[in-house]
Amino acid sequence: METRQLDFYFDYLSPYAYFSWRWVQPLCEKYGLTLNAHPVVFGKLLDHWGQLGPAEVPPKKTALYKYCYRYAQLNGFDFDPPRNHPYNPLPALRLSLPTVAGDAQHQVISAIFEAGWSRGIDLASEEDLAKVLDSLGLNSTKMLSTIKTEDIKTQLQQETTQAIARGVFGVPTFIVDDELFWGNDQQEHLEIYLQGNDPLNPAKVEEMLARHRSIDRKTFMERGKVK
Repeated sequence: METRQLDFYFDYLSPYAYFSWRWVQPLCEKYGLTLNAHPVVFGKLLDHWGQLGPAEVPPKKTALYKYCYRYAQLNGFDFDPPRNHPYNPLPALRLSLPTVAGDAQHQVISAIFEAGWSRGIDLASEEDLAKVLDSLGLNSTKMLSTIKTEDIKTQLQQETTQAIARGVFGVPTFIVDDELFWGNDQQEHLEIYLQGNDPLNPAKVEEMLARHRSIDRKTFMERGKVK
């Protein structure tokens, strides 16, 4: 019998992705799932779906950091965000591709997340990322050289494109059996689904989605053009 798969889509820009990475691993072990980790470029998801990131809305960033600090305190770990945020996540994401990290992919992801969001390192700094890799006994020089190749850059682009094709619009996103769950607050719903106790009525949801839109808000770009 084929093992069920759980696809986890993340970007290191998101503290919520860090929080969910902490619980999705034991969740997969509990239910015998294969965990497939997919680094994606959050900014490209935002561009595709026409959204702003939380850190691009000042009061939202403030609320986010307050929530994150409370969440970490309640769950027994440190919250110390990256030295700069937002920042360029591409080096860290490329290091997390399975073709770069190999069998150590999950360890690399855990270490980068923890260093960035619990110890406040600069996740855009190759020097800081090298220290993280070295702490795992990995060849940081080779890995940082590998991520500069066009092949690896293309792989990250493809991961992001494939995520969009599956309907991924934010991080963290979890997909199991083609059912999509979005956000760190989905742990309970995901577990109920895995137990076979999902209360969702797909036909009812489809009926609700088919209801007509009675008004459309102008997009951010459209508003800028209005005189």
